[in-house]
Amino acid sequence: MELRQLEYFVAVVEEANFTRAAERVHVAQPGVSAQIRRLERELGQPLLDRSGRTVRLTEVGAAVLPFAKAALAAVDGARLVVDELAGLTRGRVAAGMVTSGFAAAMSDLLADFHRDYPAVEITLIEANSDNLLSGLQNGELDLALVGLATPPPAGIETQVLLDERLVAAVGREDPLYGTKSVTLEGLRERDLICLPQGTGLRASIDGAFAATGFSPKIAFEAGDPSVLAQLAVRGLGVAILPESLGSSYPELHALAITKPRLRSRIELAWRADGPVSPAARALIDYARAALAKEAGQRRLTV
Repeated sequence: MELRQLEYFVAVVEEANFTRAAERVHVAQPGVSAQIRRLERELGQPLLDRSGRTVRLTEVGAAVLPFAKAALAAVDGARLVVDELAGLTRGRVAAGMVTSGFAAAMSDLLADFHRDYPAVEITLIEANSDNLLSGLQNGELDLALVGLATPPPAGIETQVLLDERLVAAVGREDPLYGTKSVTLEGLRERDLICLPQGTGLRASIDGAFAATGFSPKIAFEAGDPSVLAQLAVRGLGVAILPESLGSSYPELHALAITKPRLRSRIELAWRADGPVSPAARALIDYARAALAKEAGQRRLTV
């Protein structure tokens, strides 16, 4: 059994086509077919069903596939470790982030990281915190900027960048405008404007309302906190926002939420267990230093 046979097998499965797989591995299609047939003869069972328009896994092939991927990943890991010992950092990293005031800081971070590690390919996605945490757990992401209201799931380590109380922000025409605070009970019948489920801010709101025995009346949801503020400015309801954002709009009035007080955190998250590539480790260390500095500057102004 040869590594190239496993590589060709995985390529054919992922492309569902011998021709595309051959293009991907830069080998003529007959060569790919021949190597996979040799692998099948060695194992004594067909791995692929070639009878249809697309290539499909047999039952045996489905059982072999994760081991083939693991073997290829182990070889890649070995190469990366050798590169690291030789003073090189190369490979791929994947990062994720929620929509937050740290977007510019994350962009600067990745640009600086790319300048210092030009051989590392970087991928960035934007999603809600639940999806980002799932991506970390299943290995799709190496690093993520998430919003949390509760401790992170098992196997995830975090660094708190910002811990703020949540406020109720209202426009000038709202009956609450000018008052200093409002209880959660006082918001029970109000139209609320907040982030969607799967975000740390929403988890904080839903958890607090559930503890009081009733559900929040959500009128508008948006994935960008600044959109929530704009909706409140236009009198469409009460926006639940981090205090720094709620107080940054002159057209809004931010009230403290009492009984209970609500908080939400922005945290840098990464996997605490399992193998971590040298490139991912470099990015994690880089991000922890850079974003901690950014967070410190924010605390001086919030």
